[in-house]
Amino acid sequence: MALTPQDIARVATLARLNLRPDETEHTLSQLNGFFALVAQMDAVNTDGVEPLAHPAAVLGQVALRLREDQVTEPNLREASQVSAPAVERGLFLVPKVIE
Repeated sequence: MALTPQDIARVATLARLNLRPDETEHTLSQLNGFFALVAQMDAVNTDGVEPLAHPAAVLGQVALRLREDQVTEPNLREASQVSAPAVERGLFLVPKVIE
């Protein structure tokens, strides 16, 4: 399914976007590239492939490359709460808005 410049103009009108001609061409090429990728994925034979209940189901089979969890920012809680109208035990107090 390839889109035309008229399709892009219609979508832009519906979305209330004012696209310049160069933006229309760029958007057209991006969307057609996306649809080509979807068509390419749709062409893959998935017969006999069981769907995963969750992506994490394969974590035992894949080595994760995670960085160490390190604190990189200082604790600025007190400085952030100086201008707050009400603070209690490090938490911002706000008025109740739902009864």
